[in-house]
Amino acid sequence: MYAVVEWGGKQYKVEEGSVLDVEKIDGEEGSLVIFDKVLLYSDGQKIHVGSPYIEGMEVKATLEEQRKGKKVIVFKYRRRHKYRVKNGHRQRLSRVKINKISK
Repeated sequence: MYAVVEWGGKQYKVEEGSVLDVEKIDGEEGSLVIFDKVLLYSDGQKIHVGSPYIEGMEVKATLEEQRKGKKVIVFKYRRRHKYRVKNGHRQRLSRVKINKISK
């Protein structure tokens, strides 16, 4: 049994018990998070596809940790103009554990 949910402009394939990093979710560690934008659901026998979302379907998860991703270096350079800019960026992420996929 698995589902595809949308969060932060990205799509994630989730199963019960799986742990994944998604874009930052406001909340306390240990709190309940509900993903209600379910695009696809498979119960092992049949696949249900929404248009664009499946009505009444939701995925419940627990917020485990707030953290930062790997550092990405952004370097801009224009030759022959003495132009160099170096910036870094670390995306804020939330680690969630999927508890239940339900209708």
